[in-house]
Amino acid sequence: MSLTHFDDKGRAHMVDVGDKAVTDRVAVAEGRVVMLPETLAHVLEGTAKKGDVLGVARIAGIMAAKRTSDLIPLCHPLPITKVAMELIPDPDLPGVRIEATVKTSGQTGVEMEALTAVSVAALTVYDMLKAVEKSMRIEGVRVILKDGGKSGRYEAE
Repeated sequence: MSLTHFDDKGRAHMVDVGDKAVTDRVAVAEGRVVMLPETLAHVLEGTAKKGDVLGVARIAGIMAAKRTSDLIPLCHPLPITKVAMELIPDPDLPGVRIEATVKTSGQTGVEMEALTAVSVAALTVYDMLKAVEKSMRIEGVRVILKDGGKSGRYEAE
């Protein structure tokens, strides 16, 4: 398999997707923010000084998916038809589990949009809680499902 973002001279370029079929596409990405139980308590009790941690992070993730092509140099701007964000407090982690589902009908996939949504939502959780705990960790950001297009379906194990 060749790297599509490089031309025959090894220079980076934007892939021409003009000849690809328009198909329904979906990508799901996940990640997590690991924190101390005391920090998670602020999320669960709604006592973070900056406000609704999960609500703000959800909106940030949606906004990020829509702006991915502005952030990742070789991404195509896409007509996104859906962005769904799940932010789930998990006392067993302890922390917040994040999942983004992004859909489009187009000529290229939305994996980067889903990954960007999770990453920015995680960064927002960190930002909202950093006054309480600077040692939080953002972990496990990855694509867990991709479907549509020429390469078909991918599901993480």
